[in-house]
Amino acid sequence: MKASHIIGSCCIMLTVVFTVYLAYVMLRRAKAVVLKGSCISVFRHELIVCGCFLLFALDLRFGVFTATRLKALRSAGWILRVIVILADAVFLFFMGKITLGGFIRTDTSAQTALVLGIALENGKPVNDLILRLNTAERYLRDNPGATLVLTGGNPDASGRTEAAVMRDILLARGVDESRLRLEDRAETTRQNFRNTALLIDPGEPTVIITSNYHMDRAVRTAENAGFVNILRMPAPSSVFSFGANVMWELVTELHELTLDAKTPWSNK
Repeated sequence: MKASHIIGSCCIMLTVVFTVYLAYVMLRRAKAVVLKGSCISVFRHELIVCGCFLLFALDLRFGVFTATRLKALRSAGWILRVIVILADAVFLFFMGKITLGGFIRTDTSAQTALVLGIALENGKPVNDLILRLNTAERYLRDNPGATLVLTGGNPDASGRTEAAVMRDILLARGVDESRLRLEDRAETTRQNFRNTALLIDPGEPTVIITSNYHMDRAVRTAENAGFVNILRMPAPSSVFSFGANVMWELVTELHELTLDAKTPWSNK
């Protein structure tokens, strides 16, 4: 058997397994979060990405794009092959960029930090949100006198927002309420920074506390919102859902870059 056939078979198996895993995580999440529509929309786009990887794997194993004796169809197959390879290369580039962005940590001695929220599941904070709060609590211990801006809206059925839930958890841990500020209207990462820029001076050094997989997009969004001195403090994240979260970030980042190309960011 050719090496390409072996590699192709392995790629097919890995793609199918990852797609099943992704479906489990995303459909389970869609049943629990407030933003069910957004979750389903992202999942549909994620399936397109998985489909592109599967097409590459099938072509590598079976040569599906050029498996014909008709010259015209074979030429068209080569064009499709190149398109799929380029698309997959773009996807892999951004997935690598997103993953590596979560390993970059900078000086975090600023007097203000933003803690980005995550949509609640069945009204409760997900594990990654708890991990962000653990990181935020460590930041407060290391920087006496510093304050946190807890940002996140998307209220659950009871009306509690992400920001309010984060505040309650930190207060229960003994954090002084005077060190906490709330921004509880934002529904997206863009709104997190836009709204926070009205509460604090975006020209001052500001620490961003968010999950490692979210850090790359968070920093880019903060820069677009006018924050000029950004410090990174990535929080660890759940190992099981990391792959699904990277895919979420991939789809969201590509979507936002498409919007940015069509319309100036400040007009959105």
